[in-house]
Amino acid sequence: MKPLVYKKSRRKRKTRAVYREKMSVTKGDRVRVVSGDDKGLEGNVLHVYTKTGRVLVEGVNIVKKHKAATQNEEGGIIEMPAPIHHSNVMLIDPKSGEPTRIRHKKDSEGFVERISVKSGQSIPRNV
Repeated sequence: MKPLVYKKSRRKRKTRAVYREKMSVTKGDRVRVVSGDDKGLEGNVLHVYTKTGRVLVEGVNIVKKHKAATQNEEGGIIEMPAPIHHSNVMLIDPKSGEPTRIRHKKDSEGFVERISVKSGQSIPRNV
């Protein structure tokens, strides 16, 4: 009969699968907040967090951060934007300036382009 192995190196470890949210919003897009405390505000997307499904929009969801002083910088209370969920924002239609849903369509070169549902125009990616 074999002895039991208690060593950590031989133990199988559980790995958590990393899922990425599919989002129609990319960095640089103009969006409007459609729900939450900042409903109605517009801004540009500064960062997209695909693992958590959140986006950072300038001027939206402003929080106060208490920062300690270092040798190079002074401390204090800093206001900065915090990320919000991507389902709470909608892309702005380039023709009318109103929020719109989008459709995906492949163009002649095989690239996927975003089409505005309201006006039918394509929304370019700002990458």
